[in-house]
Amino acid sequence: MKLTFAILSVLTLVLSCTPKKDPFLITPQSIGDLTNTSEVKDLETIYVKDSIVKYISGDEFTGTTNEIKILDKQGNHLLRLEPEQQFDTTATIVSIRIMDARFKTDKGIGVASTFGDIAKNYKISKITNTLSSVIVNLDEINAFVIIDKKELPSELHFDTDTKIEASQIPDTATIKYFWLDWNLF
Repeated sequence: MKLTFAILSVLTLVLSCTPKKDPFLITPQSIGDLTNTSEVKDLETIYVKDSIVKYISGDEFTGTTNEIKILDKQGNHLLRLEPEQQFDTTATIVSIRIMDARFKTDKGIGVASTFGDIAKNYKISKITNTLSSVIVNLDEINAFVIIDKKELPSELHFDTDTKIEASQIPDTATIKYFWLDWNLF
């Protein structure tokens, strides 16, 4: 009887000392409890306290993607998920658009961060110049951020040919979109 009590006491102590996982932590392989191996069918368990809205743009014949929105109980948009394969509950989640500012990396980077914050904390792997924005790849965390060209000097607003360097992006430039993409990296 004393042995059983001792074992239960030790187990209780160990379990109570185990640090709780941060539901808003972004890592290279996870965002909260969602990991790069999570399947669509796992979402009901992972987001049991949140609302899951499945949105299909088009149908299975048009080749459009289906998105899954995660909302908290107050209706705040947390994440937008895209599975690897459409209409397949065993497909893994490969692309995540982070919508809520509470999601951050261990270095404090999230959707409310600036380019200066990113440049101070992560190695910029690549910058791609598009028509209306620049895409900044952060291979270290399997992520990319999109910055609107309106944040750049005016001579770069409509130029798609110039190779944009990190030094041309103001530190105060804000993030328009923050994506994790486990398929690209």
